[in-house]
Amino acid sequence: MKLGLAIGYSGAHLDIPVKLVQRAEELGYDSVWTAEAYGSDAVTPLAFLAAHTKRIRLGTGIMQLAARTPANAAMSAATVDAMAGGGRFIAGIGVSGPQIVEGWYGQPWGSPYWRMRDYVAIMRKIFQREAPVAHEGREISLPYTGAGSAGLAKPLKSILHMKPDIPIYLATGNEATVKLTAEIADGWLPMGFTPGAMKEYRPWLEEGFRRAGNGKGFHNFAIQASVHVEVDNDVAGALQRLKPEVALYVGGMGHKTKNFHNDIMVRRGFGDAAKRIQELYLAGRKQEAIAAVPDDWVDLKSLVGPPARIRERYRAWENCGAESLSVRSRQPEAIEVMAQAARLN
Repeated sequence: MKLGLAIGYSGAHLDIPVKLVQRAEELGYDSVWTAEAYGSDAVTPLAFLAAHTKRIRLGTGIMQLAARTPANAAMSAATVDAMAGGGRFIAGIGVSGPQIVEGWYGQPWGSPYWRMRDYVAIMRKIFQREAPVAHEGREISLPYTGAGSAGLAKPLKSILHMKPDIPIYLATGNEATVKLTAEIADGWLPMGFTPGAMKEYRPWLEEGFRRAGNGKGFHNFAIQASVHVEVDNDVAGALQRLKPEVALYVGGMGHKTKNFHNDIMVRRGFGDAAKRIQELYLAGRKQEAIAAVPDDWVDLKSLVGPPARIRERYRAWENCGAESLSVRSRQPEAIEVMAQAARLN
């Protein structure tokens, strides 16, 4: 199994862990992944890291679809890819919840399914430069001719000769969008993926491959799962440190009626806990929400404890159906232990 390093997005202050990424590259990690919410963006740190690394692939996990037009996403991906020497960039894109889409980016929620389909189609046309880009979509069209248009638009072709096959991964989790991912994307960033989850997703992926045709299947489709890793002899203490983020995402990262992270927890058999966490978090009782996060849920989606425990539990991830696993940690020990577990050297 290949390993990636997921460094996420910034807190109050931007801190790009350059030495950690360089060490991961030395150890044989395949990729490094950045993220964005409503603070630091996902693309700029990768440009910085491209200048401080040699071969590690540079992935956005994820660029939020509402944050930029598909043309701008394609331009950003191609620019960093060119700066990095070509062949290193992975354009991971996805949809945030309506609170961020409409509240932060000021874009309509619309239909995420059709928006993703249009977005990927436009990006591919831009990368390939076969003709000036025109697209008549359900959610996005080029040239734009809607309200406020000057009526002067014409299709354009990128000035920059881009790598025509920059890979596009989609971050999805429900049946319709997972099928879409398998149909139109080069890879998948699965939401809420845990060992054993592939039995739910496999039929959806296979249906997407069937729709795509042309021999598409698991053999030419990347699956990049992710896992929190925390090295600590105190297992309970390590689990506790990961609970605030779970409470934030399950309880507060989205509206009560539209929270992808809460939905995933319910689907994994932790429905009562998910409901309670959300009730407490939205009521402003954040510490109680954190306390309501079950150890078993955190342990299922993480690798924590002494090195021996992490190496042992890693075997379930190694056989989970994903070809790559992103280590979500900024702990130097975690990077080393996972390299040993995955036998990178």
